[in-house]
Amino acid sequence: MVDNAELMIEIKDLDITFKMATGDVHAIRGVDFCLRKNEVLALVGESGCGKSITVKTIMGILPENAVINSGEVIYHENGKETDLLKKHFSWRQKNINGSNISMVFQDPMTSLNPTMTIGAQLITAIRDHEKVGKMESYARSVELLQEVGITDPERTMEQYPHQLSGGMRQRIVIAIALSCNPRILICDEPTTALDVTIQNRILDLIQNIQRSRGISVIFITHNLGVVTKIADYVGVMYAGKIVEYGTVFDIFYDPKHPYTWGLLSAIPEGSDDKSDLYSIPGTPPNLAEEIKGDAFAPRNPYAMTVDFKAEAPAFKISDTHYAATWLLDDRAPKTEMPAALRERIERMKQEGRDYVKNEE
Repeated sequence: MVDNAELMIEIKDLDITFKMATGDVHAIRGVDFCLRKNEVLALVGESGCGKSITVKTIMGILPENAVINSGEVIYHENGKETDLLKKHFSWRQKNINGSNISMVFQDPMTSLNPTMTIGAQLITAIRDHEKVGKMESYARSVELLQEVGITDPERTMEQYPHQLSGGMRQRIVIAIALSCNPRILICDEPTTALDVTIQNRILDLIQNIQRSRGISVIFITHNLGVVTKIADYVGVMYAGKIVEYGTVFDIFYDPKHPYTWGLLSAIPEGSDDKSDLYSIPGTPPNLAEEIKGDAFAPRNPYAMTVDFKAEAPAFKISDTHYAATWLLDDRAPKTEMPAALRERIERMKQEGRDYVKNEE
């Protein structure tokens, strides 16, 4: 059971269709999850599985052709529950977006105004939500730049986005997102456009900010290697649904859904690994067509007849771990994860034990 006192936000049975010229696209098909205080929840899955649409629903920034068929987005604060889907966008802008929930997007250049200095954009973000003077907002902007690792904040305040590197721009976007002390930070693949070295620095920055400020984070990525570094809980999405949910240890050490097995098997183990990289066969389903049964069934080597007829419910594995696969039904034949994946997990566990031992 979830302690309501710790809840920050709940998504309940979210269902969204996009009206297209060629027909309806059923992009989100019953998403459920919650975010608690001081937690990092990672949403992972292939491109097009619905990760970004889900969090854009929280922010109220879906395109005009989106139709919310059902669901609730419950925001918790001071014992009060507010269904954000029932609130007008102008109310969200004034009471939620920026001040309580902020979002960092994948490409910082789409978030920054190329005609304004960094300082002007930070000051505007602060003064749009709080009644503070120019001097105070300037001082706070400098502090924010220092917090996100900008070594010469005063100089950066006078610069324009095009004068900064991609990593610097992403730090600026994070600073703007933090400018009004949000309780929840949503990061939509914030490191995808950056090189590996800069990616790691941005991940470290987000992790440090989350811990120092005690905020809750929803982190979207298709890179499971990132998840091990930053997440407490993981929601694995496929075709508009969360097919497995659990702690980072549940997902990486005891995965139950065949799709999760495929994702984990596809992670490169290291630069010296000469073996062929595994890829999940087939392609994701066309969400413009009706899906009968389990959406993953055509790509699932363990699929049974029932998978093509009925969608699996979320089976409870533990208080923290759920998976929507018929393999967990008592009537299903006993099926183990692939031997290669089990061996990989054992190596991961041993690496973890060796790390702890070395730290001691």
